[in-house]
Amino acid sequence: MDQSLITPAKSGEKKRRGRKILLLIGFILVLVIAAVLIINAVVLNAGERIISPADAAELQADCILVLGAGVQDDGEPSLMLRDRLLKGIELYQSGVAPKLLMSGDHGTKGYDEVNVMKNFALEMGVASSDVFMDHAGFSTYDSLYRARDIFQAERIIIVSQQYHLPRALYIAERLGVEAYGVAADDIAYAGQTYRELREVAARCKDFIQCIFLPEPALLGEAIPVSGDGDQTND
Repeated sequence: MDQSLITPAKSGEKKRRGRKILLLIGFILVLVIAAVLIINAVVLNAGERIISPADAAELQADCILVLGAGVQDDGEPSLMLRDRLLKGIELYQSGVAPKLLMSGDHGTKGYDEVNVMKNFALEMGVASSDVFMDHAGFSTYDSLYRARDIFQAERIIIVSQQYHLPRALYIAERLGVEAYGVAADDIAYAGQTYRELREVAARCKDFIQCIFLPEPALLGEAIPVSGDGDQTND
């Protein structure tokens, strides 16, 4: 088209349309950022239920739920998972709860967090019958849902790192589970900045999920945590 045929009126209309689109995009971005900030504030508020080991000892919890994390290629727990396990076992040995519930990803034969977690506990002197394995704890949401419905735990002490606990506690609250968090000893883990950023998105995801409360991909028959943990051996 001959540019000389474009009238000033048409050119001005294009500019106005462009400004409107930019304003709409800006408005949407502001709404998204505001929603993310509000949701994160709501979820982080659940962090008020993070307590000390001494306070946890007063609660007579049904179990200590240790949330899974990465396992190394040599079959050893990652540093982050090791710290969670050490704190969970410390709480168990001090009488905070009579059972440990190890919840993690065992979705394939080639990747198994929960047996690594249980074996670590056994090496630390924990009785096998006191260690339950949740083989389908594929997410924090799944772990809490299954702790309630499969393992029938009503009062839980959750062990994870400080940054992760508010989301776990928020999910527990929405599921109607009485839960408190005890933070694992924290160090400067490699890649922590990435995990902190990912946690911002995860809080939004689980906030929405907790509105609808869908069932996890896998459920099954009840295995009460008050019983024998060896029932969960594979």
